[in-house]
Amino acid sequence: MANDTLVIAGRSFDSRLFLGTGKYKDNQTMAAALEASGTEVVTVAVRRVELDRTKASMLDHLDLKKYLLLPNTAGCYTAEEAIRTCRLARELLDGHALTKLEVLGDALTLFPDVVATLKAAEVLIHEGFEVMVYTNDDPIIAKVLEDMGCVAVMPLAAPIGSGLGIRNPYNILCIIENAKVPVIVDAGVGTASDAAIAMELGCAGVLMNTAIAGARHPVLMASAMKKAVAAGREAFLAGRIPRKRYASASSPLDGTFF
Repeated sequence: MANDTLVIAGRSFDSRLFLGTGKYKDNQTMAAALEASGTEVVTVAVRRVELDRTKASMLDHLDLKKYLLLPNTAGCYTAEEAIRTCRLARELLDGHALTKLEVLGDALTLFPDVVATLKAAEVLIHEGFEVMVYTNDDPIIAKVLEDMGCVAVMPLAAPIGSGLGIRNPYNILCIIENAKVPVIVDAGVGTASDAAIAMELGCAGVLMNTAIAGARHPVLMASAMKKAVAAGREAFLAGRIPRKRYASASSPLDGTFF
């Protein structure tokens, strides 16, 4: 466990919990939740956050020496919008290449538009971006995105903000088994047990926002998520026992004294 670090595009992280910065009641709560979570990567919506450091911004409440900013294309519904947003972020963040790509299909489900995502990913990778890509839980598409050069694949567990947990664990497992890049569950986590399940499946990490920001006590939930991700990772590394139809005595009768 001492050497169990997550590596994405050559960067090493001790925490496997990635956090968003939206939906908090105020910036102070956000900052406290980030601290309690132990996260090292904080994702920001380029279209909703002022990235120009000469202007007042939510970023003023973040210790940018402590957290790696992960700009994302939240709110983009076309490949062209997403590409333009990534280019803007790179310009404002002094050549920052690591980005989270998401191209949404519709405002009701916030499911990814896979065709547009593939188009945007191809252009961004060609331009030197290190793309962590939000996608559906289709193992075939996940492999295509990896083969294109995405540095991490981020399948949804359930619709963004739904809190439904992992709806298709076998799909997620198939993606993990076929991937050579980190697989990070993105969207749909509702509580600590959801995060633990994702990690027990073998996910490299979990990204969440609403599950913490929308909790009754966000800072306490952030602490719970930190522990759940760590526990789920340890359980995955430890290796669970096989599922069986019948009982298996913890204290076998063989070798008893009477």
